[in-house]
Amino acid sequence: MAPTSGTAKVTLPTDNQILIIREFDAPRHLVWRAYTEPELIKRWWAGERGAVTSVEVDLRVGGSWRYVMTANGGFEVAFHGEYREISAPDRLVNTEAFEGIPDPDENAAVVTVTLTEKDGRTYLEALMEMKDKTGRDMVIESGMEGGMQESYDALEQVARSLA
Repeated sequence: MAPTSGTAKVTLPTDNQILIIREFDAPRHLVWRAYTEPELIKRWWAGERGAVTSVEVDLRVGGSWRYVMTANGGFEVAFHGEYREISAPDRLVNTEAFEGIPDPDENAAVVTVTLTEKDGRTYLEALMEMKDKTGRDMVIESGMEGGMQESYDALEQVARSLA
């Protein structure tokens, strides 16, 4: 079946939540690998918005992660967080802090990613829970959706390349 380019659906279930749902034309274990292995993350995380310069992943409960990219405009973009729950290959819960705002850890989102597989395809559900509506709205207004669509398209390509 054909890749599912640009098909992530973004909804706002509550005042402080963003829900992303996306289907991938790849089995769950390969999507999980692409989503969690540093060398694979480097291949998809920036989408078409720049080049990934650093990926650190300590994939264990209490472990940390940090992704850095140089955006096409020449500026650095970095996110980091901590893993709270890991159940490979179907569930990952972590914090996500954008380093470009004041008090990033104080304003970090909690992201719960659930992967389910049906007929060799993976269904991703990512629920981002922010501290408040202001934080949620800042994420939505940041252009997050366009970058996320590109990143998820690239994630699908990376996962498919592992087959």
